[in-house]
Amino acid sequence: MKRQRNLRPSKRGLAMFGLGYLTARLLARLRSRGHGAGGSEDSDGNDGNEAPFLHSRRIVHNAGEAIISADDDNRIVLANPAAASMFGVSVQEMQGSPLDRFIEAPNHHRGGPPDYFRSDGRAGRRGTDYAGTGMRAGGERFAIEGSIADTLQDGRTLYTIILRDVSERERVQRKLARSHDQLRQLSAALQTIREEERTHIARELHDDLGQLLASLRMDLTLLRDACGSTPEAMHLIKGMDSNLLTAITSLRRIATNLRPRALDEGGLFFALQGLRDDFVERHGIACTLLADEAELRLDDAASTAIFRIVQEALTNVARHAQASSVTMTLYRIDHQLLVTIRDDGRGIREEDMDKAESLGLIGMRERVWGLRGEISVSADEPPGTRIDIVLPVTGHTV
Repeated sequence: MKRQRNLRPSKRGLAMFGLGYLTARLLARLRSRGHGAGGSEDSDGNDGNEAPFLHSRRIVHNAGEAIISADDDNRIVLANPAAASMFGVSVQEMQGSPLDRFIEAPNHHRGGPPDYFRSDGRAGRRGTDYAGTGMRAGGERFAIEGSIADTLQDGRTLYTIILRDVSERERVQRKLARSHDQLRQLSAALQTIREEERTHIARELHDDLGQLLASLRMDLTLLRDACGSTPEAMHLIKGMDSNLLTAITSLRRIATNLRPRALDEGGLFFALQGLRDDFVERHGIACTLLADEAELRLDDAASTAIFRIVQEALTNVARHAQASSVTMTLYRIDHQLLVTIRDDGRGIREEDMDKAESLGLIGMRERVWGLRGEISVSADEPPGTRIDIVLPVTGHTV
C-alpha cells in the first residue's frame, strides 16, 4: 500500500502553507478573469475584489522563495520570477511545462506532484520540508527541498510548492561531516600514539630502572653483611634500604598507571581485577567486578580501549561522585560486549554531560566511537550515575 504523505503543515510551517493558499487563490482569480466576460485586466478597475487580487499577485511575484503550482497532471500552471531564476528559464517558459522538466521524477513515476519529493525522511527545518532533485536549464542537477500544500479548486487538486535551493547547504554539511570524520581519525591516531608511548615508557621504567633499583638493594644487603657491625652503620643501611623499597614501589605504581603489565601478560580480565583492587586500596570505595575471563579475550586495541574507558569512569567516581560503592558489569551477547558501570553517588547533572571541560567523558566517548560502539551516561536511576556501553567485538576476539 502506498504511504500517504501528510501535506498539512505543522505549526512551524503555517507561514509556508498560508503562502501556498494565497497562490492557489491567485491562480483561481487568474482563471476566472480569463474566462469571464470582458476578461481584460482593466475592464473593471473599481471591482471590490481587484485590490486584494493585485495585492496577492504582488506578494507571489515578489516573494524571495521560488513558488510553483502544479495540477494533478503534473503540469506547472503558475511560477514566480524566483522559481524561473532558480532553474535558469523565464516564467513564460515554466508555465505549461511538465513538472519533470524541472524536478527529477522518481523511476516509473505515476503519482502526483508530492511524489516528486522523497518521502523517506524530512529534509529541512520545518515539518513540511521534503528533499528532491532540481534540474536547471543546462542540465545541471542540484539539491532542493520543497514545502507542499494542496488546495481543492474547481473540483481539482492544486499543489503549491515552495522550493529552496539547498545545494550550498548540503555542500557545507558534507564538508563539516568530512572534517568531523578527519578529527575522529586524528583523535584515534593520537590515542594510539599515546598508548604506544605509554607502553614504551612503562617497559623502560620496569626493565631498566626497576632492575637497577633491585640490584642496588641486593648490593646494600651484601654491604650490611660485610660492614654492618656497628649500630650507626646498621641504622644508616636500614634507612637506605627503606628508601630503595619506597622507590621500587613508586616505580611499579607509575609503570602500572602508564601501562599495566597484566594487560599484556594476562589480558583484559586480569587487568580489570588489578584496576579494581588498586581503586579500592586508594580510595576506600567498595568496587565489584562482574565478568567472565573467557568473554574478555580480546585483541590489544579493544582490550586497551575498554580498560581505559573503565579506568576513566572509576577516576570520575573517585573525583566527583561521592559514592560508597561501584559495580562494573561486562558480558557478551552474540557479537557485542555490554559494559555497565554504576555507582551510588550523588549522580551526574544533565548540564555536566556536555561541558567543554568534561574531558574525561569526551575521551570515553571518543574511545567508544573509535570502536563503532554506543555510550550513554545517565542519572535517571537515583541514587548515582550509570554508564552503559555497547561495543561490537566482531574481529576483536582472540
